Amino acid sequence: MLTSYFWSGDAIRSRSVSDIVLSGTLDVPMPSPRLLADWDREIATRMELEPGDVEVMPLARARVRWPEYPRCVQAVSDWTAALGLPGVLADGDVALMACRGARYHHDGAQYGGAAFCNLFLSEDKGLDVHFPSLGRRIPSTRGTVLIFDTGQPHGVIQRGSSGFNATDFTPDRDYVQIFLTWELPIEDARVANALKIAFDVAPGASLRPDEEQVQLNGEPVMVCPESGHWLPAE
Repeated sequence: MLTSYFWSGDAIRSRSVSDIVLSGTLDVPMPSPRLLADWDREIATRMELEPGDVEVMPLARARVRWPEYPRCVQAVSDWTAALGLPGVLADGDVALMACRGARYHHDGAQYGGAAFCNLFLSEDKGLDVHFPSLGRRIPSTRGTVLIFDTGQPHGVIQRGSSGFNATDFTPDRDYVQIFLTWELPIEDARVANALKIAFDVAPGASLRPDEEQVQLNGEPVMVCPESGHWLPAE
């Protein structure tokens, strides 16, 4: 049994980890050549984006050169509304991210109180978003949109591969993916219902941790960055 412990106000609360991944493909405009060039310059000169890294990009600056940004947000808003989540994006923080593939990880130690909603903006580069515990592989293409539990292991790997290998992401190939991500409050009834989250699932007599974490059968766990398998936390 997977349990996520997360901050709810000033207290740690327990919840289940959802095995639901909501996905779709939206018709979003291609970023302009000027904006793509700005992103390339940012990554080349100001970031050290190694294979497997996921890093924050400057969204405010991008929006100045991104007249299509509202159309991207509206497309995700319409999609979430069709799933029974109207207005949910307005309650979530948004960020612009870049990754060169992504090592397997979970985000429950930092974002246990949230679900992620990701909209990929790059063209298809032969990469998949992989949820190894669920057996789900979703092609990462322009317009790919996902909502998933932050406690669920995930990575971005080469299509056809069985795991993450840094040597797959050679510097002579453009494997960088740009995406928008929203943090959706997991305690929002709309989000919890969509992902079928159960709250306060820890046994009453169990020792409650003093920090956010994911536990498997009562023991803290981490994710193997290459295989996506659960490992005992260090």
